[in-house]
Amino acid sequence: MRFSLSLIKNNNFINVSRFSRTMAQSSNNSGKKLIRIDVSSDSVCPWCIIGKKNLDKAIAQSKDQFDFEVRWHPYLLNPSAPKEGVSKRDIHREKLGPQYETIMARTVEMFRGMGLEYDLSGLTGNTMDSHRLITYAAHQGYDKQHALVEELFVGYFSKGKFIGDHKFLVECAEKVGVEGAAEFLKDPNNGVQEVYADLQKYSGNLTGVPYYVVNGKHKLNGGQPPEVFLRTFQKAAKDSN
Repeated sequence: MRFSLSLIKNNNFINVSRFSRTMAQSSNNSGKKLIRIDVSSDSVCPWCIIGKKNLDKAIAQSKDQFDFEVRWHPYLLNPSAPKEGVSKRDIHREKLGPQYETIMARTVEMFRGMGLEYDLSGLTGNTMDSHRLITYAAHQGYDKQHALVEELFVGYFSKGKFIGDHKFLVECAEKVGVEGAAEFLKDPNNGVQEVYADLQKYSGNLTGVPYYVVNGKHKLNGGQPPEVFLRTFQKAAKDSN
């Protein structure tokens, strides 16, 4: 499934800096080569969680060879999605039309193959608040950001959680050790400027997600299997020789 992106311009942004800690530095004291992965993703994209699961498998298989830094960047599948939330099932039927049953059956099977259930209950909607939180989390460490993305994905796709529910967002943040999430999310302007700047820098020319850039050069898209990531890590490491 691929979706188009329409950028929204907004001149009423404020900076996130007063809520931010010092950005985690890309230090590498282990002697292993550093593999940096920039991921463009949306919190309601099923291929993005599939891609993340496969990426995590590849990273786990390569940790004896490389150190990794994964950075998550925003993408808006539906910038005009309502903030109040709408039925996930109804939206899927509307978007997929006659192919709804076939595509959903295939998606359910893919999720089960990764040990996850695909839950069509609950609401979906605008993902800006989740992106504000993900971007905010990066200021407390990319490991925390990566863990937060996992919690948001699993909650939304497998537990029927609403991606626009601040209670759910804060619970995910607290679970992975991201501090100050409730206060940060309270003001709807906090972090918006940073989200759009990040979106334009990393995702503005994309037509679909997930999208990966490894060490600033090697590009992949879609829910790639672990072996594709593994080969890309090796190529990226050779380029740095």
